[in-house]
Amino acid sequence: MNAQALICDEKRRFAIEEVRLKDPAPDQVAIRTVYSGVSIGTEFALIRNKISWGPYPLCTGYQGTGIVESVGADVKDLKAGDRVYFRGNDYMELAKGRKVSCVAGTHCSRIVRKAGGSHGVAQLPPGAGMDVAALFVMPAVGLAGVDLSNPRMGDKVLVYGAGLIGLGVIAACAHRGCEVIAVDINRRQLDLARRMGADHLIDGSTHDVEKELKKIAPHGADVVFECTGIPPCLDAAIKLCRTEGSFVWQGNYGEAPVPIRFLPAHVRRLRMFFPCDDGGVPCRRAVIRNMATGASSSRPSAVPIIQSRHARQCPIGA
Repeated sequence: MNAQALICDEKRRFAIEEVRLKDPAPDQVAIRTVYSGVSIGTEFALIRNKISWGPYPLCTGYQGTGIVESVGADVKDLKAGDRVYFRGNDYMELAKGRKVSCVAGTHCSRIVRKAGGSHGVAQLPPGAGMDVAALFVMPAVGLAGVDLSNPRMGDKVLVYGAGLIGLGVIAACAHRGCEVIAVDINRRQLDLARRMGADHLIDGSTHDVEKELKKIAPHGADVVFECTGIPPCLDAAIKLCRTEGSFVWQGNYGEAPVPIRFLPAHVRRLRMFFPCDDGGVPCRRAVIRNMATGASSSRPSAVPIIQSRHARQCPIGA
């Protein structure tokens, strides 16, 4: 089966190229891609070899929506014409025969993927827009981290970095009844955090975050989610936890060793959580259902953004 894909080569050059996919096996479906969501953090980590899921050339993208074109003989729950969401392509090669690493290969005009399973194809619920739903992974990653660390109603939760994953954490914690504090250096991201349910906003580009947090939580946050994925941010975020609080490594920090200062975590007797991936079928289904019902849409609120003079310590939200 022929398709067109966005390919990245060893020199990190991009081009739309003709590719070949295998025809669907009995347990696979063929899909015409309508939208492919972009995850800037993970995709650039793959492109720059911060993390590696396979050799060049690469076809990145791990989330998308589309229309089923055909189904294998063993597929019972899907049919041609169904609106679906998916996590990637199963196989791809260039027209000249060179294998492409699908990491995970959704930036392609067609998808051939196993139906069902932990990372397979599933139907979109009624009311879910295909454009918005194509970005389902990041909020699902955030929901998975919240489910794992289990912040409770009334807990003061600090989200360090209000990118797409951080916004997913904010929405999930707000739905649980937590008091949510969002920290970022980007005013637009902070405005989105406010609309997604954050109760307090701290601009890390102009403020001493630790000092401002003390006004809200004098002993530190009950749970801190480090959502930037930037190793130099870890020490600053750990210091924002209260004694016997929880710290969530919500970002992807790459394959290289990650240094942190031991004593700040040690003296606080912190519990640490290491969520991975998007929580599987339950998390994906939950966030897409929330998109369809409007539960994950932004809402207006009158929360002031803290502004003052303090040098940036960490590129939060980069």
